Amino acid sequence: MTTITRQTVQPLSAGKPQSTLQRVALRTGTVVLATAFIAVCAHVALPLPFSLVPLTLQTFAVLLIGFTFGPRMAGTTLVLYLAEGVCGLPVFAPSTLGLTGMAQLMGPTGGYLLAYPLAAVCAGFVGIRLARNMPRMAAYCIAGVCATCIVLAQGASWLGAYTHASASVSLMQGVVPFLPGEAVKILAAAGIASAWTRLRKNAA
Repeated sequence: MTTITRQTVQPLSAGKPQSTLQRVALRTGTVVLATAFIAVCAHVALPLPFSLVPLTLQTFAVLLIGFTFGPRMAGTTLVLYLAEGVCGLPVFAPSTLGLTGMAQLMGPTGGYLLAYPLAAVCAGFVGIRLARNMPRMAAYCIAGVCATCIVLAQGASWLGAYTHASASVSLMQGVVPFLPGEAVKILAAAGIASAWTRLRKNAA
């Protein structure tokens, strides 16, 4: 009896570290793939003749990752994304000034980029909390508005300081042109995340 018990317990205890390693590997792979997704969205860019900030799909990716990953994992993903860009990987949107790497992070769009980790955390945190008391789609939309406000506010402030422009000029160059597109991106990210969450619950 003693021998049988030992033989039974050993595989179980040995399986726990392996299961933990598998989860860590899966999360790590997911985070890396997510940074690649952000990079692809960043290169879907439309330069604006009156602004140093192009139209991109980056905020869509940030919101979608925040909604689906949760605050902690989403924040980690966006920090890794910025680190990849600083290291010289072509993950940022093409700069109208030809900047790359750290220079781009310190350039006119740096405020938007540096706001992404906080925005992703906000989207995940607010979305999860609000979804407990209201429809998930509505919760994600509200969370998306909050996260987008963080990005636009920090991005326009940074842009104004970089160009030495007035607050009104910074607003017209760094916020107003992007509002219609941001509304569409919020709705798209909220809709996709809501459908994904529903599918996961039904499959569980």
